[in-house]
Amino acid sequence: MKIQVITLFPEMFEGVLNTSMLWKAQEKDLVEYKLINLRDFGIGPRRQVDDTPYGGGDGMVLRPEPLFEAVEQAKKQDPDARVLLMTPRGEVFSQELAREFAATEAGLILICGHYEGYDERITSLVDKEISAGRYILTGGELPAMLVLDAVTRLIPGVLGGETSAEKESFSRASEKEHPHYTRPEEYRGLRVPDVLLSGHHAEIEKWRRENQK
Repeated sequence: MKIQVITLFPEMFEGVLNTSMLWKAQEKDLVEYKLINLRDFGIGPRRQVDDTPYGGGDGMVLRPEPLFEAVEQAKKQDPDARVLLMTPRGEVFSQELAREFAATEAGLILICGHYEGYDERITSLVDKEISAGRYILTGGELPAMLVLDAVTRLIPGVLGGETSAEKESFSRASEKEHPHYTRPEEYRGLRVPDVLLSGHHAEIEKWRRENQK
């Protein structure tokens, strides 16, 4: 799977993409990440990517030309990729959306907005607008990282265990995951539930179902 990210700050992604499961996914050749610097498509000698908004108002708005050219460049690499725009007004990202994106053979192109926002005309190239939640961040980089992580770990073969992703919280609608315990059996007076030490698989499964929080 190819995932491309259009951003003014590609350096923000280096640590995220080169650690833990996202790094392992690349090592296993299960996913390919590409960071596209929006500044490379800037206008003039100063590589300008933003300008003041028509109609007045505070802040700067990302111009359409760099955004269009960056998306078109990404599409040349993966013509069938879905274009996602990170924006507070979009659909709140969920496990259901993560599964939807991970299940398709098409890649993803993530656009990270910044400053006051983006020229609305970019939405003509967008398949879905995605929000990390009902709050405002400085830019779309952090929401894009959430999407990268949530989608990558659902790609078959990334987590390793065949049922790892199926047993997690929100794997089925609003159902959450049961508590987990490991060694030691007792720590500072806090004990592991006896049923988990019993070896009785039916009772353990029953306990887990009853303790989904």
